Amino acid sequence: MATNSTPSPQLTATGAPRASGAGTLGGHTVSRIGYGAMQLERLHADRDAAIAILRRAIELGVDHVDTAQFYGNGFANEVIRDAVRPEDGVVVVSKVGADPDPGGTPPLRFAQRPEELRASVEDNLVSLGLDQIPVVNLRRPDVGPGIRAEGDQVVDLDDQLAVMVALRDEGKIGAIGLSAVTPEGLRRALPAGIVCVQNAYSLVSRDDEDMLRLCAEQGIAWVPFFPLGGAFPGLPKVSDAPAVTAAAQSLGRTPAQIGLAWLLHHAPNTLLIPGTADAGHLEANIAAGTIEFDDATLAALDAVESQPNDIALG
Repeated sequence: MATNSTPSPQLTATGAPRASGAGTLGGHTVSRIGYGAMQLERLHADRDAAIAILRRAIELGVDHVDTAQFYGNGFANEVIRDAVRPEDGVVVVSKVGADPDPGGTPPLRFAQRPEELRASVEDNLVSLGLDQIPVVNLRRPDVGPGIRAEGDQVVDLDDQLAVMVALRDEGKIGAIGLSAVTPEGLRRALPAGIVCVQNAYSLVSRDDEDMLRLCAEQGIAWVPFFPLGGAFPGLPKVSDAPAVTAAAQSLGRTPAQIGLAWLLHHAPNTLLIPGTADAGHLEANIAAGTIEFDDATLAALDAVESQPNDIALG
């Protein structure tokens, strides 16, 4: 699954046109629309269908796949291992800082201590079948939505970065990213060479504008999760915004496509990783990269009121 040289910046290693053009992630050129593997768990009973979704994504120009060992207790990683071929040139990004907790709500628990981060990288290497993971994100508990760290899971960022840098020096990971982090945390981490930030962010929840600007200034990829909002009860949904539904009706698109397209237009360093277990939704997500907005529509979307999304679970 190592990234190969591509025929053109606008083509993937397989020769497919890049989904929404090219972006940069940890020194790799990738399509601006990738694929988030969390939803693969919905296909746990049909492994062939899960593999087929990934193969279709690659055919459509996806060469950036985001995953974690706690997605389906290793299932997503194993599907990626079986579906992605070295010649596909796919950049696999995983994350550490939490471990699977089957039966839990949510089915994960924090694993923030340095020794747990190292063990999680080793688990990811085995389940993905890789000698090196191109990028690994450190998932912090600093901002929501999500569960909160307690007790010995409240760990200093510097201690975590030390083990992440050591893992990079050992060649087990290629680059370091951060997830659910504050601007202050990112600034502290910059000397470690951060290549991407994953925070919850969408058209209707834009608390992280300062973080987004900092990433742009530093050449760091901005990879928003929950890009359509509404991941948990009580969170705002992009599809509920009148400006979004009006734009969707005017352009003959879905509200979800409008929300994804706005993110791409909003900042050039944005890379998207929408996830789905449905082939039709996959094609619609990737087609969002072809949407253009006129000035009036973009202004109406920019004016949508931002709402907080920092809720605690558990």
